[in-house]
Amino acid sequence: MGKKILVWFRNDLRLHDNEMLVEAIAKSDEILPVFFFDPRQFEITRYQTIKTGAIRARFLLESVADLRSSFKKFGGDILIQLGKPEDLLPTLVSTYEITEVYHHREVASEETAVSTQVEDLLWKLRVNLRHFIGHTLYNKEDLPFPIKDIPDVFAQFKKKTERDAIVKPCFVTPTYINFVEVEHWGDLPSLTDLVVNEDVKNLATSEEFVGGETVALKRLDEFLNAGETIALSNTSLKKTEVISKLSPWLALGCLSPREVYWKMKEAEANYGLKPYFNQIVVGLLWRDYYRFMFKKHGNTFFKPAGFKNDAKINTHQDNELMKAWKAGNTGQPLVDAVMHELNTTGYINNTSRLLVATYLIYQLKLSWVVGAAYLEEKLIDYAPASNWGNWATVAGVGNDLRLTGSFDFEKQLKNFDPKGVYAQALGA
Repeated sequence: MGKKILVWFRNDLRLHDNEMLVEAIAKSDEILPVFFFDPRQFEITRYQTIKTGAIRARFLLESVADLRSSFKKFGGDILIQLGKPEDLLPTLVSTYEITEVYHHREVASEETAVSTQVEDLLWKLRVNLRHFIGHTLYNKEDLPFPIKDIPDVFAQFKKKTERDAIVKPCFVTPTYINFVEVEHWGDLPSLTDLVVNEDVKNLATSEEFVGGETVALKRLDEFLNAGETIALSNTSLKKTEVISKLSPWLALGCLSPREVYWKMKEAEANYGLKPYFNQIVVGLLWRDYYRFMFKKHGNTFFKPAGFKNDAKINTHQDNELMKAWKAGNTGQPLVDAVMHELNTTGYINNTSRLLVATYLIYQLKLSWVVGAAYLEEKLIDYAPASNWGNWATVAGVGNDLRLTGSFDFEKQLKNFDPKGVYAQALGA
């Protein structure tokens, strides 16, 4: 019997720069790609939000569908399963005579707990669960310090990492794949199958944000081409021009951070434009930083008191003020404009996120964890470490306590939209 490896896809929905996939192809005679739509990801949370809202769910469905299309070009497919991985994987391993299971390790507690359960169940079947790390720009083994000694201050982390660590080259995209024979690969669920706690009838369509590796690579090329155009025309750079909006595809792993990094380094070498690309690289470093902080500190980022034992804790209220903030009906034009954009598109830039978080925490005096949970529901680029890490920082309970009290709403208003143009453009 040939060696068969089950490749469990999670937030790594791509063929390019995918070490897990490359290794599985190299070490097996056949692979069985699998994706699980876990119903727990679409439930109501303790903060009365939906864990994965309709816009996020649609982006996920599009991304899985695109990966399925890519596998079909190789003569195979990806097995679609609706249910909990720990319930379904042992049966799949037995049914298809799997000899090993590969997956990417996550850092948040819920995802880690699922991996642990799966590993224990597979161990009883004498099947190994092999872990890969493919979400960060830097691999943890390439950092100039062990996880326990990573600086809590981002500036120190950035300085030491950029000076002493290396970004590894990308893994080559597979040119052939041999698949396990499967009679029925499973149907992709509809949005209404997944989203049972939200009305999806009037969900706005999006031409700008469509999930999947195909669109992700196209968007990266467009961003790089825009940089080339600026370089050739000697156009001066404005800060707002540097927003790449690549984060949704990075969050689901449709786009590799190393692919972004090396493509930008190549363009930088050809055309200059270091300031143009530098903000994107810093953004990738922030993603790494928060993932490594979660690895170092665990669940502290999810606790209302965070790292500050004497923090004043607001209750997990969903009162009228909170409802108005969520709906974009606070009466503050810019905040309302940003929230309408979030609710319609599933995306707002980082400056907007800081603005609405600062308003919720310091103007409305409401619970930051409920705000973080609401953005978890809505953001198509949601990643646990970045979202909860950023919110804890704004609330003054993050791991870098020197930032406590550094978020001033009035100052943010003046810097963000001094003439009210943004709010007017969005019809607030």
